[in-house]
Amino acid sequence: MEDVLDLYAEPYDPAYPVVCFDESPYQMISETRVPVPVEHGKPARIDYEYKREGTCNLFMFFQPLGGWRHVEVTARRTAKDYAQCMKDLVDVHYPDAVLISVVQDNLNTHTGAALYEAFAPAEARRILDKLDFRYTPKHGSWLNMAEVEIGVVLGQCLDQRIPDMATVRRKVNRWERRRNTAKAMVNWRFTTTKAREKLKRLYPS
Repeated sequence: MEDVLDLYAEPYDPAYPVVCFDESPYQMISETRVPVPVEHGKPARIDYEYKREGTCNLFMFFQPLGGWRHVEVTARRTAKDYAQCMKDLVDVHYPDAVLISVVQDNLNTHTGAALYEAFAPAEARRILDKLDFRYTPKHGSWLNMAEVEIGVVLGQCLDQRIPDMATVRRKVNRWERRRNTAKAMVNWRFTTTKAREKLKRLYPS
């Protein structure tokens, strides 16, 4: 826990960015009846029935001190999908970084082995040499700020019936551009000092 909290407390350095990473499934839903549009003095009306259209996956990248986030919408969340996200982080999003610290949970696909499964050994090694994995403790995934951003995108953008992945991507991309233009931050207040005060039962006495 303190490893992650101390990392958050370090000053911003574009050569050594800290990027929080997390993922979440999203249920796609379509209407079974055409909604009644808004009229003067009357709200829009949506029927309670709906049709399930399957799920997609949201991979969330969030750099807290840079006010930058990116959501990758994929059909699945396999080890190879994760590996491609890490490759994009190194080659597309932070090609000039010396080392990227990636805060993530302990999901079984969140390992260097996933990159060796997806790429040739030399390529996997090249990518991993630019990454420093920092894992949140078991039952401590709430320490990952990417969880906060997932909550924001679900509440601000995806809190509606969306029938297909193309529409999910389009809506998420617009949300992402607005948040990045505003350089929206997370007001993170939980520090190592506060952890030692509030969670003293977890420390040896």
